Amino acid sequence: MRSNIVIVGGGAGGLELACKLGRKLGPKQVMLVDSRLYHIWKPSLHEVAAGTLDIHQEGLSYQMLAHDNGFTYVYGALTALDAPARRLTVAAIETDGHEEVLPERVIECESLVLAIGSTSNYFGVPGAKEHTISLNATEDAERFRLTLLKLLTKASLKKGRDAAAAEGVDIVIIGGGATGVELAAELREASGVYAAYGFGHLEPMRDVRITLLEGAPRILAPLPERVSAAALKLLGERAIEVATSTRVTAIDADHVGTEEGRRYPADIVVWAAGIRAPELLATLGLPTAKGGQIEVDGQLAVKGHPGIYALGDCALCLGADGKPVPPRAQAAHQQADYLARAFLLRAAGKPPPEQPYVYRDYGSLVSFGQTSSVGSLMGSLKGLNWFVDGFVARLMYTSLHLMHHQAVMGTVRTAALALARFLIKRTTPLVKLH
Repeated sequence: MRSNIVIVGGGAGGLELACKLGRKLGPKQVMLVDSRLYHIWKPSLHEVAAGTLDIHQEGLSYQMLAHDNGFTYVYGALTALDAPARRLTVAAIETDGHEEVLPERVIECESLVLAIGSTSNYFGVPGAKEHTISLNATEDAERFRLTLLKLLTKASLKKGRDAAAAEGVDIVIIGGGATGVELAAELREASGVYAAYGFGHLEPMRDVRITLLEGAPRILAPLPERVSAAALKLLGERAIEVATSTRVTAIDADHVGTEEGRRYPADIVVWAAGIRAPELLATLGLPTAKGGQIEVDGQLAVKGHPGIYALGDCALCLGADGKPVPPRAQAAHQQADYLARAFLLRAAGKPPPEQPYVYRDYGSLVSFGQTSSVGSLMGSLKGLNWFVDGFVARLMYTSLHLMHHQAVMGTVRTAALALARFLIKRTTPLVKLH
């Protein structure tokens, strides 16, 4: 197989790049490789985990997106790369019974873009990998949701037999960044809905106990203190215990241990304390940094390997201040725009832009369930920050998701999809119950 431009990874940045190039250059020139069949916006995985978002309604088929946006889709995981020849190997696809559906494939290209995202960084904490769930992909979020349903069912049955029993579900979330905070708030909101749909023996505020542990002195440490303080207040109002300056030292099947010697009971633990590049990157023969990310220059080209680029969480890109660009969806979106312009100029026979990619921080928004958000806007505009919260912030948060859909589906279809989801929410349960 051969294509002019091959993009590996259909996350926010990789998919947007494939769509923008495909609409201009066509399927013979643009190819997207991904190990999954459908795309979901990663910042919404906490809603999938809580059950307030159904991946079977939210997921977008890569095959459909390829047809509509004019690129070729290849289903499979990248397993090897011959960097000098720009030749990559994509794994075979097998059924659960090990019957081969698609064979191993080799793809050659003129330009290669790596956008394979990130995975969890456990920092060597004993038991973290074995006894926690990380929201890296849709299957992780679904595993959490199904585990939570099982625990709620058991606790409700025991409460039904003995109302005085101290039964319930203990949820511990490790990491007070955006993922951890959003998941805690979404779970609290969802726990009340679950109780209304059949777990009537449980009192959500009392029997669904949610604890958030953060090693830094405050949650949402990268954001302004006012945002952090507002988030802490909202979590407190939702009866979520928050422990800052708390370093986790070990995780077992039924508890989380800290440096201070405290043991937090835990029926289910979520790890949201940090990310690192996938281990695969270290096997590709490309220059990598201490954290495993691929080192790129100002044009997002991999150092020492012409024709190979990287964007998003898997790339170590330095900003104008010399610091790494943060692993955020807005960074991947901006990098996809930069590379799209460069590739389209080259296709038109013009030189690519000489100006390096510059990250622009437009602020951050953190969701607190289906009705509220907090955040800061225009974080890099002359050093100013605007604090927003409540319903207005929630509308802005929702608009970010719609902007991503608009980039990959177009304005008309995004508007139709938003309307359809609004109507579906009026005719289906507020949480997924199976």
